[in-house]
Amino acid sequence: MNRTPLFVRKRTARFAGSATLLCLVLTSGIATTAMAQDDAVLEEIVVVSQKREQTLQSLPVAVSVVSQSALDEAQVLDIKDLQSLVPSLRVSQLQASGNTTFIIRGFGNGANNAGIEPSVAVYIDGVYRSRAAAALADFPNLERIEVIKGPQSTLFGKNASAGVINVVTAKPNTDETTGSVSVTAGDYSQLILKGDISGPLSDTVGFSLSGSYNQRDGYYENLTTGGELNEINRSGVRGQLLFTPSDRFEARFIADFDTLDEACCGVANIQNGPTGAAIGLVGGALVPNAPFAYEGFYDFDPTNEIDNSGFSLQLDYDLNDNVTLTSITALREQDRFDNVDVDFTSARLISDDTGNLTDTQIDTLTQEIRLSGSTDTFEWVVGGFYFDEEVDQRSGIIYGDAFRGYADILTILATGGTPGVDPSPLAALEAGLGLPGGLFFAEGQGNTEFATLDNTATSLFGQVDFNLGDRATVTLGVAYVEDEKDATLNITGSDAFSALDLQEVGFGLAFQTVTGLPPTPDNINTIAMMNPALIGQLQTVSMTACSAAAPPPNCNELLALTPLQFLPPIVNYPNAVESGSSDDDDTTWTVRFAYDLTDQVNVYASAGTGFKATSWNLSRDSRPFASDIAALENAGLGVNNLVAGTRFAGPEESTLYEIGLKSRFDNVILNVAVFDQEIEGFQQNLFVGTGFVLANAGKQSTTGIELDMLWAPTANLELSFSSMFLDPEYDSFPLGNGPDGPVDLSGTAPAGISETSITTSARYGFDLLNGRGFVRGEYYYESDVQVIENVSSDLASREVSTINASAGIRWDNGFEATIWARNLNDDEYLQSAFPSVAQDGSFSGYPNIPRTWGITLRYFFD
Repeated sequence: MNRTPLFVRKRTARFAGSATLLCLVLTSGIATTAMAQDDAVLEEIVVVSQKREQTLQSLPVAVSVVSQSALDEAQVLDIKDLQSLVPSLRVSQLQASGNTTFIIRGFGNGANNAGIEPSVAVYIDGVYRSRAAAALADFPNLERIEVIKGPQSTLFGKNASAGVINVVTAKPNTDETTGSVSVTAGDYSQLILKGDISGPLSDTVGFSLSGSYNQRDGYYENLTTGGELNEINRSGVRGQLLFTPSDRFEARFIADFDTLDEACCGVANIQNGPTGAAIGLVGGALVPNAPFAYEGFYDFDPTNEIDNSGFSLQLDYDLNDNVTLTSITALREQDRFDNVDVDFTSARLISDDTGNLTDTQIDTLTQEIRLSGSTDTFEWVVGGFYFDEEVDQRSGIIYGDAFRGYADILTILATGGTPGVDPSPLAALEAGLGLPGGLFFAEGQGNTEFATLDNTATSLFGQVDFNLGDRATVTLGVAYVEDEKDATLNITGSDAFSALDLQEVGFGLAFQTVTGLPPTPDNINTIAMMNPALIGQLQTVSMTACSAAAPPPNCNELLALTPLQFLPPIVNYPNAVESGSSDDDDTTWTVRFAYDLTDQVNVYASAGTGFKATSWNLSRDSRPFASDIAALENAGLGVNNLVAGTRFAGPEESTLYEIGLKSRFDNVILNVAVFDQEIEGFQQNLFVGTGFVLANAGKQSTTGIELDMLWAPTANLELSFSSMFLDPEYDSFPLGNGPDGPVDLSGTAPAGISETSITTSARYGFDLLNGRGFVRGEYYYESDVQVIENVSSDLASREVSTINASAGIRWDNGFEATIWARNLNDDEYLQSAFPSVAQDGSFSGYPNIPRTWGITLRYFFD
């Protein structure tokens, strides 16, 4: 069997010149079938993907639209489930409920660090949500979700370098009172309650009020506590007022609150390395080498709590028949608390109460103002966007009462000893340094961390469509973005062992052994004057790791313990050398040419750029850049074990070239797009076993072809078939030195991006018992891919082959019943993987959700 080396998956040259590599991207809900006549006719879909209303087929941009009916029938409960309907979108959830990442066409990042904003921007009713955790609410009254592919910074500005997810909810009714109530019951004791009502309060004011409650037991069992992980426990309420005093003015006010309190997420051991025995020796347990056991041992259940709240006010005023002024003002707040047993075993390696907690508050103000208009020859939009956000984060990691015993075993193994036979080097080291016994890795030691991030951003944008006759249109757009960030990081560490300079300690112990004198500065200076060669020899020994070529006493045995310095001292910032500030700006642009070949077929060619500003590492993994270390030491800010790393990842700049065809006939829609997209400085956040490395990939590119297809051969039957082919590559991504030498991913394919994705669905409608029924089936496929760069594909690869199904009936009296099943075939795959925390040689992963099913009853009233 061919084995893929760690960190590397060679790209395959299958793309160039092959017509068979057409990539079909499902546009679920791209249209619905009109049943008023014998021949099927697909309805027109209107979107606002370019900040103004346009029909989907006339828009020369690759957009997938999912309608409310498709979401209901497919039982898409929140935004994470969208990937089963839009193959160009991938959604992963890691470690905690809020650690969700959106990826479009293979590009996307964010999740595990509050200082890292996503590359895929999420907008809900025109309001930017800066973190994925702010977009996880259940929406009882959606209108549609638009997935806009490729960089969209010209109109959407901040952090849209990979694409946009635009969520549109229904406006309040102003003419009649309507609403619905629903209840869903499913396996794992799932219960979902939803309700909404909308109607007029007066001739000029309409309202809507909606609420949801979603509870489900977990499908992953904690064998230590009996708790159930990967549960759902969330609720929310949302209210709207729509004021329309005249035909020229409209005001829409939205207020919402949602809360989440869940135990997430279950982690599986996919390879039990040599540290597994050490976990057992300190009283811990794990389920070894079982990625889909859906059970494990944690000494406490994780806590994930998220509260989101906010309001927005949108004002639209028609200055005249051709020009509209729009203002959108929003204030939002997110409070999030996580505490996770990060070793994912029942060994008490970290504290139950403060083990690995993160407490984050994010306050966000956004303001957008734009003018849009049209004449006989062109349509245009100009505007500005202001963003102001404050992030306050408290986090930390504290050792539990079993960590010292665990460290004793690891140090015995690291020095070639046998646990239970040989004494711990830690006790001998404490005695040799005159320190109290049991000091190293004592319960309660660890880090307490505080970080802040103040971010202000402004952008000015404009776009114009020039109509060159009846069939040709040229689009020109430009935007200027400026983004300023001020970050602080203040970490107090109490890990005594990680603070040791093992070279210096090794020198001191060797000096005392040879000379019989304590290694005080005066004694060392005296011996240096008498025997400088001895001092030079001892210094060489102190810097030499033991090996066959350099056995003891010609080496420093303590250097073998360096990997156990999990929490080395941190240089906080800002300081005399590092300002903690970044100030980025960029000009992005869009150029498109569209031509109507016939009334049913149009073609287009486009090019555009996107931008994402600097992301700061607000975690214990933050390290000074190599270029700053000398200056820090000269300023007296050096600490023991200071190593180079990154404080931040610089800006991303994306470029897209695309050609496409869109065609629409009475019962067929067929859209094709061929694209080449690249991101310079793609921000990568990679977990390496004891922390995350935030770095810029020099350049990542993807070439692909897309086609959206929907066919209604009869008035009762709708068929869709989609597949996506991508040819991704790290054009340049040197990672630096690894355990076995330099690591360079340049020329390899990025992990986690499948080359082929397929989605196909069939829906059949029929009359039954004074109602209208349907049967729907979906098939979703992703080709085999290495899950993550630093876990071999032999251990962690992903191939998705999932079937979803539903059937229902809606009666004329407003009642509706739907039965559904997701992952009907119980497909198993890993969402992601990582080196197990502080367990060298072991690897862990996140298994997907197993089969779920249920029944939904709904009543519509008017």
